[in-house]
Amino acid sequence: MAAAPPAAARSKPVARRIALTGAAVAALAVAVLLSLAVGARAIAPTAVLDALLHGGQSDAAQVVRELRVPRTVIGLMVGAALALAGTALQGITRNPIGDPSLLGISQGASAAVVLAIAFAGVHELTGYVWFAFAGAGLASVAVYAIAARGRGGATPVKLALGGAAINALLVSVTMAVLTTKAAALDEFRFWQVGSVAGRDAEVVAQTWPFLLVGVVLVVSVARGLDALALGEDVAKGLGQNVATVRVVGGLGATVLTGVGVAAAGPIAFVGLAVPHIARAIVGGDHRWLLPMAALIGPVMLLVSDTVGRVIFPPSEVPAGVMTALIGVPFLVTLVRRKAVAA
Repeated sequence: MAAAPPAAARSKPVARRIALTGAAVAALAVAVLLSLAVGARAIAPTAVLDALLHGGQSDAAQVVRELRVPRTVIGLMVGAALALAGTALQGITRNPIGDPSLLGISQGASAAVVLAIAFAGVHELTGYVWFAFAGAGLASVAVYAIAARGRGGATPVKLALGGAAINALLVSVTMAVLTTKAAALDEFRFWQVGSVAGRDAEVVAQTWPFLLVGVVLVVSVARGLDALALGEDVAKGLGQNVATVRVVGGLGATVLTGVGVAAAGPIAFVGLAVPHIARAIVGGDHRWLLPMAALIGPVMLLVSDTVGRVIFPPSEVPAGVMTALIGVPFLVTLVRRKAVAA
């Protein structure tokens, strides 16, 4: 488990943090514009703005409003949700490799979708949403129940071990169903790879309230996560209820992961890499770290999705594949810098 980040890493000047946050907002605006303009059919930025601001009726405007706007909004929501979930889980568990798969949350959603396809006759994306939420929630409850038993309660080590156990169990259940239900395998593999393509406004309407709830829960424990980074004893000495911070933060991370997985499938690497990138930019203060992660997550996902549309035309590489290809170099660079600093 990682120790708390050094004080110097947590105390970057406020003016610099504001400037870097502004730069992240600008990068997000560029990523949104690229997502709306770039694809199998390139659309000029002026046509994009005409479709959005002036209600243009051209073919390009119809493509923007009906296809690319929902896809981009889903990318914004999912990128922010997974990045915030990963940041919260790394703070709760004090584990630098913490991400939504750490507590079996992503795999719980996947297992629930498989069962829905195989046994409940659910074959629409809008139907998967609710099963994915339920699976994510049940998996996180099971992990916490296991970790909370015995002396010391739900410690980071017990949470990680419980998550590994539940994750292995759910993988086995998923594989067992898929190997006996060929039709479920054919349908599930398109969802499993992770993508924001083909999503419509109905998916946005179903998931945005949960995104809002998850954000509120995670942001509400920002100070508690800062204290927890200094160690449980110090956090208690600072007046923080460690159990409450972990429960509220874990619940928020579960809801956010449910949003991401339900809307786009289990997209990898955003929840793992983005918190490290954001921490390198603004330090470990969660009052700055969480907003920065919420900005960088959508940038990574939208850029990955945009590159995936044009790298092998006319086919598309799903965003879930591209996030790993784009995110790995960032994380490797950060690891190398930490090794040199050590």
